[in-house]
Amino acid sequence: MARSEELFDRGLLAQRRRRALDRPRKGADFLMQVAVEDTIDRIAAVQRSFPVAIDLGGHSGALDRLLRETGRVDRVVRADSLVAGAGGRPDLVVDEEALPFAPASADLVVSLLQAHAVTDLPGFFAQVVRVLVPDGLFLAAFCGGETLIELRSALTAAEAEISGGASPRVHPLVDLRDAAALLQRVGFAIPVADVDRYTVRYGALADLVADLRAMGATNVLRGRDRRPLPRRVLRRAEEIYRERFADPDGRLRATFDLVALSGWRPHESQQKPLKPGSASVRLADALGTTERTAGEKAPGSGEPPKR
Repeated sequence: MARSEELFDRGLLAQRRRRALDRPRKGADFLMQVAVEDTIDRIAAVQRSFPVAIDLGGHSGALDRLLRETGRVDRVVRADSLVAGAGGRPDLVVDEEALPFAPASADLVVSLLQAHAVTDLPGFFAQVVRVLVPDGLFLAAFCGGETLIELRSALTAAEAEISGGASPRVHPLVDLRDAAALLQRVGFAIPVADVDRYTVRYGALADLVADLRAMGATNVLRGRDRRPLPRRVLRRAEEIYRERFADPDGRLRATFDLVALSGWRPHESQQKPLKPGSASVRLADALGTTERTAGEKAPGSGEPPKR
């Protein structure tokens, strides 16, 4: 993809993630903790081993350690855009949009809280399919759906009211249905997508922004307004936030939709849906009823009741 078409500033994204690691904020890694725990649960539910796993973007080192502790993974390759993170140096420094791995080189690929900042998501998923061995598993979790819908609404309204227009301040996000369709489109078998919604409450807008900075999740859109928001706009945004999204005790609600995906590289051993007309048992027999043609009434039936 040409540089001019990129949605996200990859260099700035790396800087923001580096800053987040250098300035940790207690409790701000709650989304990563949830994503890691859910991933380990999903792996535990799969009755098989994974000789080689790739941990994409695992700069915290949390997933790496827990993958090894499952006893299902022989080798973990940590690949990250940062040269070093809280979990030490990665095995490979990579750009998530240009994976350097050989075809069919991994049995498991995991990407946590990375995909929502990838411009070419179909291309990223297609690369993962190529990297996996046949019957290899891909697990991903990222922010999607209505994540930060309250912040987006308050900032847009405040900026439009004071400045007469609004610049994008929150990243566009993929919804659950589109994510599942993308998996199928690029060739994954047995694609599964679900979403868990988390509502986090904050005392002030500044606390939410501080958490986003500590996650490395602030605005890195190429089309962003590079000027800082005027204080008038920020004050008005907090007022609007409180008017629309505060609980009775005055605390501000913030929505995080965590989309979880799984898909397998196709293999002949995988279960496939039956072809139409190939069923060996009639539905009527299974239900213990009598098959009738369209429009034929059952004995004793009358007109449908009036409403």
